[in-house]
Amino acid sequence: MLEPAEQYKKYRSYSYLEAGVDYPDIPMAKEVDRVPRYAGLALSEEQKDRTETLLRDNVVISLHDHPSVFPENLDRDMRAYIRTGRELTGYDGLARSGMTAVFDNVMDGTCTISSEGGWKWVDVLHDLGMRMSDLAHQDYIVKGESLQDIRTAHAEGRMALVFALEAATMIENEVDRLDILYGFGVRQIGIAYSEGNSLGSGLKERGDGGLTYFGETAVNRMNKLGMAIDISHSGDVTSMDVIKHSKKPIFMTHCGSREVWPTNRMKPDALIKAMAERGGVIGLEAAPHTTLSKAHPAHSLESVMDHFTHLVDVVGIEHVAFGPDTLFGDHVGLHDAFSANLSISQAHGHVEYEKQPYVDGLENPAECFYNIIGWLVSNGYSDDEITAVVGGNIVRVLEEVWI
Repeated sequence: MLEPAEQYKKYRSYSYLEAGVDYPDIPMAKEVDRVPRYAGLALSEEQKDRTETLLRDNVVISLHDHPSVFPENLDRDMRAYIRTGRELTGYDGLARSGMTAVFDNVMDGTCTISSEGGWKWVDVLHDLGMRMSDLAHQDYIVKGESLQDIRTAHAEGRMALVFALEAATMIENEVDRLDILYGFGVRQIGIAYSEGNSLGSGLKERGDGGLTYFGETAVNRMNKLGMAIDISHSGDVTSMDVIKHSKKPIFMTHCGSREVWPTNRMKPDALIKAMAERGGVIGLEAAPHTTLSKAHPAHSLESVMDHFTHLVDVVGIEHVAFGPDTLFGDHVGLHDAFSANLSISQAHGHVEYEKQPYVDGLENPAECFYNIIGWLVSNGYSDDEITAVVGGNIVRVLEEVWI
């Protein structure tokens, strides 16, 4: 974790309003040092300097995160927080992350303003609008809608926030809604979030019917718009159909290898290879109890890097990146609160694993890329290899996908 970026002026989310008057005054989790800092990297002073230099001097992109701050007391305050429709962005933590850009998945599929499950069109637009209003009142984070926005943010010492959604469920059967989302600034979208929708099947479904005819229409529209496609939560058959049907490379923004950890939440290597053969990239997941490994069943940075080393061997380093899927707050507690809406419980039904209070070394967006780069430095990767996996590979795909 770095010191705060010079361009960050300590703006706090929605500080132009009055807490307790304009919205509920809910105690929020700490953005920095909520848990002990990772002690698993034994870097020399030279390695620390190299890690910081690589982080500061290169375009570093998280392909998938939720850089929002969550309530300190989830049991008491989470539903009240959701009903405000006003997620707080973790500006202080992001300013210490060293990232150039973060794909911010504004809604994760577990809850909405008007209900506690599913995706509602009005809720998505409400959430996007609220977040954009907050961004418009500060000058450190810029709205990332193009590669030029990302490059400009890097040159100016700022950060680009790219709006993304984990599923296209809310478009229902109206393909033009994709154009509206694009107009709002959404530049990446998933096909399905665990449950099936009008486009295809999610990985939690008992059966996978593949990409629907409407799903094909939607994929065509995403290609034409210049909207990146994600299949992280889609079923295997649906995922393969998307890979074959899309005229542009696609992302698996946040998952890992099923050969390393055999759960449905991971993707089989054959599917990852098919994606890579069409030019795509996989972002490695680090949400609690997902990318475990037999060598490191207590979820940590080492568990995630077991997936990294395996997939580098399987598809090559040019097709691997990171989408840590972290947030500011108790991620494990959040999973417990919304377990019925997630695929983790179903996916882990037949695999023993050690439940952890947090993912050591990848607990929140502020610390992820310092620790990832530090691990790569200490394990002998070259500067070119490191810059590729922390941003370069994603940029290569976006150069082809974003128009």
